Amino acid sequence: MPELPEVETVRRGLAPSMEGAVITKAQVNRPDLRWPFPERMAERLTGARVLAMRRRSKYILADLEQGETLLIHLGMSGRMTVSGDPLGQFVHDHPQVQKHDHVVLDMENGARITFNDPRRFGAMDLIPTAELKNHKLLRVLGPEPLGNDFNDDHLIAAFEGRNTPVKSALLDQGIIAGLGNIYVCEALFRGEISPKRKAGQVSKKRVSALVPIIRTVLQDAIDAGGSSLKDFRQANGELGYFQHSFDVYGREGEPCRRAGCDGRVLRITQSGRSSFYCGKCQR
Repeated sequence: MPELPEVETVRRGLAPSMEGAVITKAQVNRPDLRWPFPERMAERLTGARVLAMRRRSKYILADLEQGETLLIHLGMSGRMTVSGDPLGQFVHDHPQVQKHDHVVLDMENGARITFNDPRRFGAMDLIPTAELKNHKLLRVLGPEPLGNDFNDDHLIAAFEGRNTPVKSALLDQGIIAGLGNIYVCEALFRGEISPKRKAGQVSKKRVSALVPIIRTVLQDAIDAGGSSLKDFRQANGELGYFQHSFDVYGREGEPCRRAGCDGRVLRITQSGRSSFYCGKCQR
């Protein structure tokens, strides 16, 4: 599933073609994805001007002039791509509509935004913008890891007395919004913290050091266009490249990349997910 860097990469790719533009035609090709589309979705989107493209956690938010916000979740295999872009950023013309092109938005500037999702775990919803914070998917989220509300005091308080593994705590969307398995593994490696260590047993000094590490890992991934392991593509259809920089994720049995460490990357299963770490330098 795309994590924060992938979603932010897609948002940035969509923004030049969508912000300030009117959706001249919205085509909805099925009644649902993960859950049913909102009533009259195509009708409500057609003619709407997009005021801003934002992101909250792993959700893309398109604020519309009529006071609604289009919430988009890519799910496991969802892609949002742009064709016919008048700014010259994308060289391909509009492709033929494919089997899994479930939502197609034609913009007044000539761009076409296509949401393709073979596994149909993605989702879209239309919510009054003024009520967005109370939406069931957003009201439970913790602070954005790249925002000011994510800081030493917040993470120290969230970890205090917690008996769950630090890996599980960092995946808790109520503690930090948008972090997923890949970037938690990478952040814990850079912080030299074992994913097995209990969150409440990590010293305040190490927790504080983890805050800028998490920010840096996410920013490095965004700068690389995200990570493409299976289905993820940027808005221009290109792959992300951060997977070539993984220190531990997916590198089971390979040598540790930390200078002076002769350990190897191990893999364990925690809560049904694979955790990758160096068994020697991560404590």
